[in-house]
Amino acid sequence: MRLTPCTAALVALAPAGALAVDYMTAEQAQKLMFPDATAFELRDLPLDEALAKQLAAAHVKPTAPRIQVSLAKQDGKVLGTVVVDEVIGKFERITYAVGVNADGSVRQVEILSYRESHGHEIRLPAWRKQFVGKTAASPLQVGDDIANISGATLSCTHVAEGVRRVVVWLDLLRRAGKLA
Repeated sequence: MRLTPCTAALVALAPAGALAVDYMTAEQAQKLMFPDATAFELRDLPLDEALAKQLAAAHVKPTAPRIQVSLAKQDGKVLGTVVVDEVIGKFERITYAVGVNADGSVRQVEILSYRESHGHEIRLPAWRKQFVGKTAASPLQVGDDIANISGATLSCTHVAEGVRRVVVWLDLLRRAGKLA
């Protein structure tokens, strides 16, 4: 199909948000990440002063005064946690989910919604697979243990920073006994 010059001009002038693609819901991501879970328990965990200090010491800057987690459970046993978060790509928000095993290692990262005009390659399984097995002790930094994608540098960087923030925050909550 060929676009007329007028249609091409309208597409070029469309706001970046018009290019938004929703790939899956948070509920679909939960079931994909923890298919053996029989229940998901939603918890809203506020950021207290002690936790804020620990995050700062780990060079992690929270973007909200709380974290909302979904505990994946099977017969009452916690299999892991799913957190849905957002970061800015270059101009627009990227919504992603991080599945973290009960031991604190990353199980899976899924891109739920991508609104940028470029950089959709961060959805590729090979790029997202780099996060699997990483923990709060991992750098989780583009150029270190996470590869960059040319043309998607800011998306790669910001998603990696977001995953690191989530993993460190969950690690601190787990150590404090707040995810049991």
